[in-house]
Amino acid sequence: MTKIRRLQKVIRDLHGLDSEHVESVPVNETINGEPVWQGIVEVFAVTGHAKAKTVYAWSYEADSGERRHVAVLGVPPVNSAVDAVRIVVVNEIRKQSGRS
Repeated sequence: MTKIRRLQKVIRDLHGLDSEHVESVPVNETINGEPVWQGIVEVFAVTGHAKAKTVYAWSYEADSGERRHVAVLGVPPVNSAVDAVRIVVVNEIRKQSGRS
């Protein structure tokens, strides 16, 4: 299964949406000038959701060595691949610090 097909399956499994790949967007996210995430976010057009027309998806290797997949709906405040990465990074930092 290709990376794109795998992410489409994740979108279907998590959100129940069919999707079509639109583009690949490189993202380099930093906090206080320090890199916290770098990679390619795949952008998908989706149908069947009341508000979202876009999903931003990617996978990464967690500290445990496990491959994790992320699929973020494109609804405000998420309007871009960068926004999607920021939301996930902030949530991960909060989890690690014990805040939710």
